[in-house]
Amino acid sequence: MEKESLALHETMETHEILNFKTVCLLKSKLMQGICFDNELKVLMEKDVQQSIQDINELIHFYKGSQLLQ
Repeated sequence: MEKESLALHETMETHEILNFKTVCLLKSKLMQGICFDNELKVLMEKDVQQSIQDINELIHFYKGSQLLQ
């Protein structure tokens, strides 16, 4: 059975999304340190947790790319 892999353009798009989600994660994590509103901190922590989950899912697809094989 042939192993499924991403096409080159799909690999590039996955890489771009992965970079974007990583930047969003870093921004939310850094903004928590300077935020004084506790409700906003809670929302940013939820965003951080969701971003981590999204990044882990994207890594799964990225590992299936042709460039990494």
